[in-house]
Amino acid sequence: MVVESGPVPVEFVPAGRVVGEPVTKVGGQPVWLESAQWPLSKDSGEPMEFIGQFELPGDRLAYVFMTENAPGTFVPDGGENAVIVQPGGRVPAFVAGVRDLTSGPSLGDDHLAVPGKLDEDGESWQFLGGPGVEPLWLQGEETPGEEEGKPWDLLVQLDATAMPVYVNFGDAGIGYAFLAPDGGEGRFLWQCT
Repeated sequence: MVVESGPVPVEFVPAGRVVGEPVTKVGGQPVWLESAQWPLSKDSGEPMEFIGQFELPGDRLAYVFMTENAPGTFVPDGGENAVIVQPGGRVPAFVAGVRDLTSGPSLGDDHLAVPGKLDEDGESWQFLGGPGVEPLWLQGEETPGEEEGKPWDLLVQLDATAMPVYVNFGDAGIGYAFLAPDGGEGRFLWQCT
């Protein structure tokens, strides 16, 4: 499910199988397009937990990771979360390192993306983004690059209360993944109520 423009409400449903295709999903294991680049926690040095992978234009994927139960996972460049882009992406400088792992910690079983529903106000708190799509912030603007006048594109907004598996984004939190203007790397952060 690739988004060309406008937010696309999404929900994740059990795949009922191991997903080995390069599609948008949460849980399971990453489907690496190049050599595996599993990011490591700055705090512990252990592999971060795989949240999901998201399709990008040009047959690319963005992989989102976050350290389970570590302080500072809400900080976009604190070393406890990462967005890895393949092919041709770069590992963000704040990531403590990567390992060539094909499997590691994950949210659980594979869940595939399907079109989601809008609420009674015609909104959805969980959606795939794209160029020009604005996040729905819980605590205030935190778009990477905004302060330099080069805002990054929202890749996905994940609502912890709508996820099919447990993810710790605080109290009723929202996770936000972004891509740099050149598409070579990403940032992830979360806010809660």
